[in-house]
Amino acid sequence: MNITSFFLSELLKDSNYKLTQFTEAQIASFEESIFLKEVRGKDSPYIICLSREKEIKLTPEEAVRQLYLRVLHFDYGYPLDRIQLEYSVSFGREKKRADIAITDKDDPRSIYLLVELKKPKLKDGKEQLKSYCHATGAPIGVWTNGDSISYYHRKDPNYFEDLPGIPRATEKLSDILTERWTIADLVKKDKLVNERKSLKDLILEMEDEVLANAGVDVFEELFKLIFTKLFDEMASGRDKKRHLEFRNYGDTESELKAKITDLFTRAKAKWEGVFSPDSKIELTASHLSICVSSLESIKLFNSNLDVVDEAFEYLINKSSKGEKGQYFTPRYAIDMCVKMLDPKETETLIDTAAGSCGFPVHSIFHVWDKIGAEEGKPKGHLFSSEPKSARQTDYVNDKVFAIDFDERAVRVSRTLNLIAGDGQTNVLHLNTLDWERWDEKYNDPDWVAVYGNGWQKIRNLLKNPRAKRVTIEKERKGKVFVEEKNVYDCHHFQFDVLMANPPFAGDIKESRILSKYELGKKSSGSYQTKVGRDLLFIERNLDFLKPGGRMAVVLPQGRFNNSSDKQLREYIAENCRILAVVGLHGNVFKPHTGTKTSVLIVQKWDAKLCPKKDDYPIFFATMQEPSKDNSGEKIFLKKKDLPAKKEPVRKGIAADVINTYTATPTDRDEYVLDYHGHLIVKHDLFSHEGITGDGIAEAFQEFAKREGLSFAPGKR
Repeated sequence: MNITSFFLSELLKDSNYKLTQFTEAQIASFEESIFLKEVRGKDSPYIICLSREKEIKLTPEEAVRQLYLRVLHFDYGYPLDRIQLEYSVSFGREKKRADIAITDKDDPRSIYLLVELKKPKLKDGKEQLKSYCHATGAPIGVWTNGDSISYYHRKDPNYFEDLPGIPRATEKLSDILTERWTIADLVKKDKLVNERKSLKDLILEMEDEVLANAGVDVFEELFKLIFTKLFDEMASGRDKKRHLEFRNYGDTESELKAKITDLFTRAKAKWEGVFSPDSKIELTASHLSICVSSLESIKLFNSNLDVVDEAFEYLINKSSKGEKGQYFTPRYAIDMCVKMLDPKETETLIDTAAGSCGFPVHSIFHVWDKIGAEEGKPKGHLFSSEPKSARQTDYVNDKVFAIDFDERAVRVSRTLNLIAGDGQTNVLHLNTLDWERWDEKYNDPDWVAVYGNGWQKIRNLLKNPRAKRVTIEKERKGKVFVEEKNVYDCHHFQFDVLMANPPFAGDIKESRILSKYELGKKSSGSYQTKVGRDLLFIERNLDFLKPGGRMAVVLPQGRFNNSSDKQLREYIAENCRILAVVGLHGNVFKPHTGTKTSVLIVQKWDAKLCPKKDDYPIFFATMQEPSKDNSGEKIFLKKKDLPAKKEPVRKGIAADVINTYTATPTDRDEYVLDYHGHLIVKHDLFSHEGITGDGIAEAFQEFAKREGLSFAPGKR
């Protein structure tokens, strides 16, 4: 190990600064310039500063500054005589020092660009950067902590718009603002990858900048913009030469609003039933301009739905007025369930507490992958703008269903499914537990206008799909009139597969609902006054399954241990075979809740598919890797976490990154990327594309083979 490399990594180890924003070549070149100098009997790392031409002791902040100084000079071409460090900024009598300042090429007295590193957290750093830009009049500001980076254009004293990058020394700011982008440019310059940000980070910035005081429904307006941007990306994904429209190419604010409004109108026409036909963007032209600049350089179409999931989870919970227990299941936990239940192209599938539709969408990916392999198609980005084959779209349209009682969550789910199904979806706004009152929905013309197509398909999966014609009397304004309506028995369905994460918190107290459930009764036979919502979901979910159908459901760990839940466990054992119980780590649902959870996998008894027996083995497993830290931040897989050498199962976009993992001093803190170029959450639930070792899902698949389960790998 190079001694300077050791000191550099040690230097940043316990700080908020990192070097992941820089390439390995940039870091290696920088480390070669470091020398050790004895100070007070101790060796300390030093470097000759390019700008000041003198020895500088390295601190975490200084290391990042010196690296970015080199980027500005060697990569962007800014001459050293235009670069000043510790530039003095006056605030009345008070003076502060900006980390890096670049002067205007035509007027050395004017500041063209400022860089802030002193505040390693974005919110703090941006505030200080803004104050420096206001004081100096600099039109461009950059904040970085070595891990993520942000570029801003100071439009006026009140607003800073995001920039996709900064001009090179030979370019003008207008060159950056007017450059036309295709989908290929968006993939290459994706802010989420290059600036190491999340969509949630950008939403929080927009809230701080404009949305908090914009007088609008934040969820609705951001949903409209994300919806519109997805439509724009799909159009450009199918016409690679088309220029993206969800961008500000130097438009005036009014021109930009007219352009985005037209794009939103076309998106509504393509994907009906998410927004009403008369809905419009409520943001002012100036506020919209800020939001577009924040979102325009991120790629939403992405096989890793964490991008939109994290953002929508934040928005939905923010707007749910304190309701608890409605947390989206992390995608890696969803993938484990999908791999364990292995849904087939010929099987019907439903999620009865859909949230953002993670279980259905990842089941779609799972089946699409198999169809693609059979059709001889290369593996691509599954959630993408690429056209799908007839078999792939037929599966979405005919076999995949979802239900949720939260109207906003349903609209998010419908959006993702409309895209996957090329304009078709079977996501319905219904209260899963209160099936007796579904007739109020499917006899409502407004509801049918949005959900009618999906309703027609799901009712065909009822055990008794025939309707009864019922005549009822209603009184209105003192007059009695007769109304006829269709009523279906929505109690029992015939689904093959069900996956769900029902809300953990909250009790059902309505006796009308409790009286319909066996689990609503006490052991004495009388009905309870309240029952946990998740407990009733177990019984209701089994009603959705046909004999031999299988289910994965996330439950609080206490349901498996508490003596008070003995009745639940007996009910499950009576109605189905318990196949597996997988204990998830306590950090999986953080930061929303630290409730310990487990995944229950069962198969409904059936004479052919799952013959009833009293004694049988059950697969038990416990997740060892936390996947998130105690604050709820994801822990991503690093090269040093893998064996010395690990060959990928198949080559893909990131093959050059994942081809051989041999940790070196300069790259040992670099992250491993998957086939699509995404970071991989460090977990032990399943093997990620053969990059990581086998996990719980693979162990269960072997168990299923040994037990001869009807859906075991290799069986159709």
